[in-house]
Amino acid sequence: MAKTNGKLIANNKKAYHDYFILDTYESGITLHGTEVKSLRMGKCSIKESFIRIENGEVFIYGMHISPYEKGNIFNKDPLRVRKLLLHKTEINKLLGKTKEKGIAIIPLKVYFKGSLVKVEIGLAKGKKLYDKRQDIAKKDQKREAQREFKVRNLE
Repeated sequence: MAKTNGKLIANNKKAYHDYFILDTYESGITLHGTEVKSLRMGKCSIKESFIRIENGEVFIYGMHISPYEKGNIFNKDPLRVRKLLLHKTEINKLLGKTKEKGIAIIPLKVYFKGSLVKVEIGLAKGKKLYDKRQDIAKKDQKREAQREFKVRNLE
């Protein structure tokens, strides 16, 4: 299980709405210098990104890191494929789980842990429409209860 203790760069709120998160892992990511500078400025998006395992290595696709303004020729393609750094046992565990039907690996958060950039990835199972409706109904009930509690305490 991954714990985030650092400065949050990007969060994938859509993932929690569209998927049940079964398990989370913390992984490192290979980046170039100008990409790290751009991340320090908070210019990152993981909304449309996904993760694949190829030849025993884990790659993240669709992660957008905006080019660094002062980077000139050293800037890389914003949507290039980036390698994630995980232990072999974790990769094998993820590979075994993704063989099951309906299981995907998605990025949840990108954050700094000390001076290192980390990605929290989640093993996810897709939600059906009725599951999403139930979640929305629960949030509404919770919000209504909070409102009532606040009103009672004010009187």
